[in-house]
Amino acid sequence: MKTRDKLRQRLKNGEFEEKEVDINMKTRSMPFVEIFSPGGIEEMDINFKDMFSNILPNQTKKRRVPVSEARQILVQEEAEKLIDMDAVISDAIERVENSGIVFLDEIDKIAGRESRQGPDVSREGVQRDILPIIEGSTVATKYGSVRTHHVLFIAAGAFHVSNPSDLIPELQGRFPIRVELKSLNKNDFKSILTEPKNALVKQYTALLHTEGIEATITDDAIDEIAALAFQVNEAVEDIGARRLHTIMEKLFENLFFDAPELEEKNVTVDADYVRGELAEIVKDQDLSRYIL
Repeated sequence: MKTRDKLRQRLKNGEFEEKEVDINMKTRSMPFVEIFSPGGIEEMDINFKDMFSNILPNQTKKRRVPVSEARQILVQEEAEKLIDMDAVISDAIERVENSGIVFLDEIDKIAGRESRQGPDVSREGVQRDILPIIEGSTVATKYGSVRTHHVLFIAAGAFHVSNPSDLIPELQGRFPIRVELKSLNKNDFKSILTEPKNALVKQYTALLHTEGIEATITDDAIDEIAALAFQVNEAVEDIGARRLHTIMEKLFENLFFDAPELEEKNVTVDADYVRGELAEIVKDQDLSRYIL
């Protein structure tokens, strides 16, 4: 007992974290069966993969892993035993039905009325297919039936070619509140570059760190990047915040390429650096159209 207590104490102290041990992990053999349903039977509430997985017995396999990893695997397996999946699924369905939000992006792609042209007929068909779901119906899912009567549906689209009035009247009536969004300005671009948890400035700083480069992006550089993104959107085509991705990629292109050979590993990216890398490209609209 004393030996076991000593080993237990050493384990708690983290002395065995790098030691490798053999553990038996549960595995579930899945048959290679894929069911491709033809149109018209999508509502069949049959999931063949789940059915076969419940029939086949669980198998175990032995793995040699460090103690730190073995602890995580065993904790996860024990935690799964404590979860009542029926209660989880029931609670999830209730939350979806009462607090669910469905966002339909690029709805302008299906805007069109019935006409002699095939694509327009197809677009109207798609609209009529989603209409019952938006109006409120019972949808069959792998976890059970979900009623969409109290689900909030939000649709968005770039209606620069088509108009919301090109949607069928029934679908227009299900989206009574319409909001027109304004183009992003310089301050918006600056906020997008810095405020999100995974902002682009943080991402590129981390990427340069993997190359051994400690980069400092100054505030005036961020202001310049935001101004250039706004300028290109105004001059070429307004693609919103997507413009920041292409500008940042072009801005750091040479730095990433030269990173392994740089002797100075501390780099400061300021407004002059940004202008030196991008100013000539921004001036040439034809070049900006293809590069930025």
